[in-house]
Amino acid sequence: MSEFWLISAPGDKENLQALERMNMVTSKSNLSQNTKFAIPDFKVGTLDSLVGLSDELGKLDTFAESLIKRMAQSVVEVMEDAKGKVRENLLANGVDLTSFVTHFEWDMAKYPAKQPLASVVDTLAKLAQIETDLKSRTAAYNTLKITLENLEKKSQGNLFTRTLSDIVSKEDFVLDSEYLVTLLVIVPKPNYVQWQKTYESLSDMVVPRSTKLIAEDKEGGLFTVTLFRKVIDDFKTKAKANKFMVREFYYDEKEIKREREEMTRLLSDKKQQYQTSCVALKKGSSTFPDHKVKVTPLGHPDRPAVGLTDRESEGEGEMTGHPSLGDSCHGAKALWSREELPELGGSGDAGSGPEPSAKGPLLRWLKVNFSEAFIAWVHIKALRVFVESVLRYGLPVNFQAVLLQPHKKSSTKRLREVLNSVFRHLDEVAAASLLDASVEIPGLQLSNQDYFPYVYFHIDLSLLD
Repeated sequence: MSEFWLISAPGDKENLQALERMNMVTSKSNLSQNTKFAIPDFKVGTLDSLVGLSDELGKLDTFAESLIKRMAQSVVEVMEDAKGKVRENLLANGVDLTSFVTHFEWDMAKYPAKQPLASVVDTLAKLAQIETDLKSRTAAYNTLKITLENLEKKSQGNLFTRTLSDIVSKEDFVLDSEYLVTLLVIVPKPNYVQWQKTYESLSDMVVPRSTKLIAEDKEGGLFTVTLFRKVIDDFKTKAKANKFMVREFYYDEKEIKREREEMTRLLSDKKQQYQTSCVALKKGSSTFPDHKVKVTPLGHPDRPAVGLTDRESEGEGEMTGHPSLGDSCHGAKALWSREELPELGGSGDAGSGPEPSAKGPLLRWLKVNFSEAFIAWVHIKALRVFVESVLRYGLPVNFQAVLLQPHKKSSTKRLREVLNSVFRHLDEVAAASLLDASVEIPGLQLSNQDYFPYVYFHIDLSLLD
């Protein structure tokens, strides 16, 4: 499942034992996979400031989740011809999203724990800059796409509506004549014989044997006919009476050339948003050696905002490995053992060549900044756990955060029951309200199903659903 539950409980002996019981039950019943979620110690400040930050982080969490979903959808739209490869372009720090969440470590370089909590939140709030860029870039792409679609529609309709610039040629017309003009007439297929017999007599001054079939569709054919200019109106009236429709079209070589060049340019521009001749970003790598990409900085204020290479933008300040949890992370030692985590870096030879299909400027921007936004979002989740745990469990800071990944949708109800039973002692009123919806929790504005005896936050990685 792409769903995670991020919970916390006090770090005293009693609650560590409760966490151990939870781990035993969920493992034995195959309900979830549980891992310790390390969060550093922050400067707490006053409880009043924490209450304000709690509200701000809640709004920022909702905004960040919405942003990464919109960015994921933008990747789908840009990769409309290669939708099977969308997920390999939705990575965080070069790895798939599930691996990043389960192997999460706080990024001290981007979000120093020594800073006041309000400063860390302000840095995370710079996600708004990515949203601004996303709006402008997708608006430009959508304008291009709509313009191209409109031109394509003109070349895909029937003979009554479609453009004729790709059908007709200069040789089909009498040009630069003061007296003669060539008209284009649409004739229904059943009326071909009638047209051939009657077109010369529909009006005076029609040039004999001047008709020629130059195109057909399912309904009819496009014929030329040459006549004197002064009988155009009379010919049109007579033709319409016989179910022959004159198309309003006059051959303009410059206009036809301009229209064809415009179509070629738009097709090229649209394609280049997805594919260019640059070296491709390899999965698990942060290599864009030949191009610079604007990356909205979420780190230190003095970090440059533009002109970073992709390698610098993706690699600077991000995780380089997975050492064991250091002293900077609070809480008890691991409650359970787990196998050594694999490196989150890319696989494959460093010298391998470019992929056949390279990333265009819009896709490349989306890929780099999606990673940036997703990483920030998970840090927001971690910070919410910290703030809510301090507000819930008090000072000094002492709690343990755990990440649970339910094995299947059908097991979530049973998993919730296990958690509520194990941590019932943390809040008897809340635990009772889970069983009886009529019980109200004094001072709590949330509905009962949003509140549990333990700190709980949901992480949903179903970004494309």
